[in-house]
Amino acid sequence: MPTRPLPDDPSLEHLRKQAKRLRKAVQEGNPAAVREVEEFHPRRKPATTRFALTDAQLVTARSYGFASWATLTRHLADITPLIWNPPPAPDPGSNVDVFVRLVCLTYAGWHRSNPMRALRMLAADPGLARASIYSAAAAGDVEEVRRRLDRDPSLVNAKGGPLRWEPLLYACYSRLPSTSEEHPTLDVVRLLLARSADPNAGFLFSGRYAFTALTGAFGRGEDWANQPPHPECDALARLLLDAGADPNDAQALYNRHFQQNDDHLRLLFAYGLGRDKGGPWLKRLNEESSSPARLLVQQLCWAAMHGFSERVKLLVERGVDVNTPSLRDGRTAYEEALRAGHQATAEYLLRHGAKKTELDPLETFALACIAGRRDEARARLAEDPSLLDRMGHHGRVELLHRALDARQPAGIRLIVELGVDIDAMVPGTGLDRTALHNAAGWGGLEMVKLLLDLGASPTLRDPTYHAAPIGWAMHNQQRDVIEYLLQFADIFGAVPCDGVERVARLLHKDPSLSNARDDDGDPLVFYLHPEMTRLEETIQLLVSHGADINARGRDGRTLVDRALARGWIEFADLVRGYGGRPAAELAD
Repeated sequence: MPTRPLPDDPSLEHLRKQAKRLRKAVQEGNPAAVREVEEFHPRRKPATTRFALTDAQLVTARSYGFASWATLTRHLADITPLIWNPPPAPDPGSNVDVFVRLVCLTYAGWHRSNPMRALRMLAADPGLARASIYSAAAAGDVEEVRRRLDRDPSLVNAKGGPLRWEPLLYACYSRLPSTSEEHPTLDVVRLLLARSADPNAGFLFSGRYAFTALTGAFGRGEDWANQPPHPECDALARLLLDAGADPNDAQALYNRHFQQNDDHLRLLFAYGLGRDKGGPWLKRLNEESSSPARLLVQQLCWAAMHGFSERVKLLVERGVDVNTPSLRDGRTAYEEALRAGHQATAEYLLRHGAKKTELDPLETFALACIAGRRDEARARLAEDPSLLDRMGHHGRVELLHRALDARQPAGIRLIVELGVDIDAMVPGTGLDRTALHNAAGWGGLEMVKLLLDLGASPTLRDPTYHAAPIGWAMHNQQRDVIEYLLQFADIFGAVPCDGVERVARLLHKDPSLSNARDDDGDPLVFYLHPEMTRLEETIQLLVSHGADINARGRDGRTLVDRALARGWIEFADLVRGYGGRPAAELAD
């Protein structure tokens, strides 16, 4: 009886409406609703008009892994105060809020250049660090934190400040640079813990993902380059773990699984990773995958999938069960290794107790395609012409991405020759971008050129970030890919990528593009940013073609407003030199 996770930002009112819709659907004889009742109602209630709202509520609760509606409602009451979403951009006039938002890694469009901007703000106005206990914790001003705690001890675990966090979180998520031998936030953390700060402080991002103080120490994540660890990650993590932080930190493990370094795992194992330490967050997640043992199985399967052989060995040596399947896709570590073509890892797992499984015909065919074994793949297809159809759209798109991830040019060519759409996407899944998007972000220039030669579109935008492949290359700092893709870029792709020559050509053909607006209604000038190496050239070019430097975005703010809210002080000053003004000044 597989269950599903609660939706993002779950609310009792939303779930009540869901139960009412289920009841109505059952009474109308909807087959899917009837099957849901048969699966989750303990008495397998018949679908009749006597199906009551209490029955629908029970089915709804059990479908989310709760024994009863009352259990579900208690769970929501417990977690609602912990639900957190990034606040909107701060008021540009509040320097303290802007400073804190620059300093603290928030996993919401944060950029690695933010801390240096915050440092310049602090140098210009040292009082920013003393504005509150929260700004003091983020800045590492231990004396200010001590002074405020002496005056009001209850502040130690009080939520507040621009991010609505406890002081400990501001210190652990701080990324302010330091020239001292030891980062000053470590002293802040020591003081807070000595004054009874909760070492398991944290929040539920979107109501589903537990980000703790320990998560903040380790950093990293899907946007690896823009999510650095705390400057003294290990020392900070040890302080928290010594104070009782649960080493079974699901989000920290996820955030660090993308790269091969295993220092975080060794440290966490030293404090009991894999054993139930009574921490609060795994219980709050209420997911089968969140038990300590299951967390490590997932780590093993990920490591096998990515070919991280040293991590596989570390986890196996620590006793992780090699035959428990991942709840994510139902495959064991051995199957993941085999499927990804990591034969040595698969053989290692076999030697350490993994059960050998035979691949089904679809997977055998897929591996032949990925490896570019043309004769074998065509022979299997001749024996069973239904293989590609049986994969379904998702399976065919995944096949292309797997060949790209495995760096198999021959496999990519073969898969496209077999009729797989090179520009296909599967919205709402991990395949919600084209193969060219992935290649531009991580695959390298040769893979980008290969896909373009095979007919991939360089202008398609993914449905999640609405970015063309060049945007993915820019985000992941693939400069050689950016230079190559600029020849295909539209005006919104060329401006932020320093493509001055491309911008000039596009404006020569159509000067009105200087005031173009994107699909969200924001003006082209909003694509200017301080990381551009040819920023002033681009501004001059746009202005000379009639760009309105004070065009307002969908929120009514100007480019200067936007810059100040992000702490881009020098950028804002540069824009002012071209007539840029905050919206408030224009209103006057």
